[in-house]
Amino acid sequence: MASIRVKTEFDLDSPTLVEGLPGVGLVGKIATDHLVDTFDMTYVASVDCQNIPRVSVYEADRREVFPPVRLYADESRDLLALQSDVPLARDGGGEFADCITEWLEDTNATPLYLSGLPVQDLDHSTLPDVFGIGSGDGAERLDAHDIDTPPERGLVSGPTGALINRAAEHGLDAVGLVVESDAQFPDPAAAKRLLDAAIEPLAGVDVPTEDLVEEAEQIREQKKRLAERMQEAEEDESTQARPMRMFQ
Repeated sequence: MASIRVKTEFDLDSPTLVEGLPGVGLVGKIATDHLVDTFDMTYVASVDCQNIPRVSVYEADRREVFPPVRLYADESRDLLALQSDVPLARDGGGEFADCITEWLEDTNATPLYLSGLPVQDLDHSTLPDVFGIGSGDGAERLDAHDIDTPPERGLVSGPTGALINRAAEHGLDAVGLVVESDAQFPDPAAAKRLLDAAIEPLAGVDVPTEDLVEEAEQIREQKKRLAERMQEAEEDESTQARPMRMFQ
């Protein structure tokens, strides 16, 4: 049975949650990792679901062992972050999405679900496009911050797609954000664009992102093996947005 195991009590008032599950370009993971590191967010809970690999995570120069999927909080900014160091196995029964959605309802949190739209030979001399979809009051929040609507019909796959689906079914206030990203490699520039153009205004936070560009090569090298694993994953494991014309 899926559960959220709280490790440290926290007090938030209608927070925003930023989701960072691995997917195309690792844009959601890079953006969420950046928030956790920049704001020195506190590890508050682990996510325990059947489709999460039973592995342990450790950090450089530390003794502690961590679960692969964790929740972090920043009480001063009313901010939550869902961080994952592993791709998730197929969520056939929707257990993971149901667990997260029910917990968000109990916490009165508004999630920002993040996904990359794979583009071959993406030209980073121009800013990648960002657009948003929403359920509940999420659509109004997108309109209030002039975040574009989708340019064509499409779908979001993988665990993030399942989370967006569950939010809509439950009538939960939720936002899905999609950014054009490199189809093969970790894309810090796309993650920076996502933070600057959408996460900052929607979450009401000020996020310094210059080092995402300055340290882009180092970030790519750190995330390279995970990006390769995501390319090898089955479609249902890989979070990404895709135009519906691909299926017609």
